[in-house]
Amino acid sequence: MIGPITSALTSSGLTNLVQSTSSSVATETVLKSIGRPGFILIDNDISPDTKKYAAAKEFLYQATCLVIYMALVVPVFKKGAFKYAKNHLFKNMPDAGFDKFKDLKTYALYRKLSEKTMEDRQHILNVNKLQDRFSPSIRTELLTKDDPEKFSKIKGSIELGSLIGSVLGLAILAPQVSHAFIHPALRFLGLEKPKEKLHNP
Repeated sequence: MIGPITSALTSSGLTNLVQSTSSSVATETVLKSIGRPGFILIDNDISPDTKKYAAAKEFLYQATCLVIYMALVVPVFKKGAFKYAKNHLFKNMPDAGFDKFKDLKTYALYRKLSEKTMEDRQHILNVNKLQDRFSPSIRTELLTKDDPEKFSKIKGSIELGSLIGSVLGLAILAPQVSHAFIHPALRFLGLEKPKEKLHNP
């Protein structure tokens, strides 16, 4: 069972998919929150009141998607994927490297430093006093090797968590949250009339 999971998590196909997905979701949502309402507002074939209502509704929906993505994917799914893989999936596999990193934040810092030159790594570690965040073996590796892809099982686990979080957050949770939020917001802005209360005779 572990074999197929490991292969999937470390495959280049998954890495490329999630990197493009993770890096583009926030940008795409921001552009949609500007572009779609803008397109509606310049449409002269609909009435001004309809344009304002439709544009505001679209903006609020895209903004809700962005907030859910930012609040859900990194804090919940990326961290959750790291913890689950560390404590369960690869618990008895020292070569996976999870024992070398306390948490996702430490691994993310390692990745960030690994992408810099050796000289820059040394400078950043010294200036920002980051040495204590890493074990001696990781500090040595950062200052002597240039292989940010070494811990592929960690990277694959985080990327899979990001992908799952994006799908669940934007396809399932965002419509539910926006449905409860958008109409009260539109009424507050005066773009939608309050619902009339029904009185039983």
